[in-house]
Amino acid sequence: MSSVASGAIDHHHDSTTSTGISNKKLLMWIFLASDCMFFGCLISTHLIYRLHPPVGTPPASSIFSIELTSFSTFILLMSSLMMALAVNAIQKGNLKSMRASLVLTIICGLIFLGCQVFEFSEFVHVKHLTISNSILGTTFFTLTGTHGIHVLIGVIWLTTMLIYSYTGRLSEKDAIDVESMGLYWHFVDIVWIVIFTVVYLLEYI
Repeated sequence: MSSVASGAIDHHHDSTTSTGISNKKLLMWIFLASDCMFFGCLISTHLIYRLHPPVGTPPASSIFSIELTSFSTFILLMSSLMMALAVNAIQKGNLKSMRASLVLTIICGLIFLGCQVFEFSEFVHVKHLTISNSILGTTFFTLTGTHGIHVLIGVIWLTTMLIYSYTGRLSEKDAIDVESMGLYWHFVDIVWIVIFTVVYLLEYI
């Protein structure tokens, strides 16, 4: 009896490991686990200096704009929803819907990056917070800048996948590729929620 008849059809077009998880998805989970530890170190370092600031460190509440960051956080959360819709669409073989969701995800990612660039510019030129003039600036720019690079990589990946979908070589069988991309994007969103709470909301908790 064929795998189709037995109900074991492979929608992901990827060999699986002994755990039943596809190789591509397993590799993505391993990468995300290592990245999680990396961000854990950055967040922990920032927390240590925030909870025990050196003398002369400006209060974060006088620098951060909770309104702007709340808006960019909302945008990133919406991008995660669009990404989930893109994965669902490719699993059903609906390329048109997947493309629309990818475009919206890319737009949300670019808006988030635009907000971050504006915020960084304000900090440097208006509030005189740089990566080298205080511990707060060093840990803040390193942490949020690293996350921003991850978002940029995600946007480039999404754009590449969108372009590839017009070549006629992307189908339901390749859903695992979009799923792996979705795992990465959701991870970036989750990390930002932690950063938003630890960096921006810490003063209000």
